[in-house]
Amino acid sequence: MEAVLEVYARPYDAQRPVVCMDEKPFQLLDERLEPIPMSETNHTEKYDCEYERKGSCSIFMFTEPLGGWRNTVALPSRTAVDWANQIKWLVDEQYPDVEKIVLVMDNLNTHTAASLYKAFPSEEAFRIMQKLEIHYTPKHGSWLDMAEIELSALTRQALESRRIPSLEELNRILAAWHTERNASQKGIDWRFTASDARIKLTHLYPKVKF
Repeated sequence: MEAVLEVYARPYDAQRPVVCMDEKPFQLLDERLEPIPMSETNHTEKYDCEYERKGSCSIFMFTEPLGGWRNTVALPSRTAVDWANQIKWLVDEQYPDVEKIVLVMDNLNTHTAASLYKAFPSEEAFRIMQKLEIHYTPKHGSWLDMAEIELSALTRQALESRRIPSLEELNRILAAWHTERNASQKGIDWRFTASDARIKLTHLYPKVKF
């Protein structure tokens, strides 16, 4: 936990950006009956309670809190190769010229160097890993991952109370959301420090008996 909090306490460094990533499963749903739109006599749009399942997918979120940037994309699955391809995109397209990407994420079993070696030749996997400084949030400590905060904002602002029937439509919504949010330069004002943790979360620390 303190290793992650130390990372968040670092001053902004454009050559070593701190990037958080997380994943969210998402259920694709379609209307069984056509909604009734608003009109002069019908003042609210009406939806039927029944729906059709159109499969599931996974939303990948990357965010650089101090840079006011985030990117979201939905993929049909969340395999090791999916994660590896997203990391390659992060390294080669989003941050091709930095010294190192400081990557914070949870310890899901696909979030490892092994996934890169599964997806790419050894030389390529090693090259990608050399650009990363990885810090894992502790077990039951996913709240330390700032990408989870962004996923929560995404859900409230763009995904709740609507049925999205296809991956293409979902990605259109995601792109519009992160484009608008990036343009407004919203970041995260993280104030919880290691000193705070030592006071407020003493039950998580080992007890040493002398």
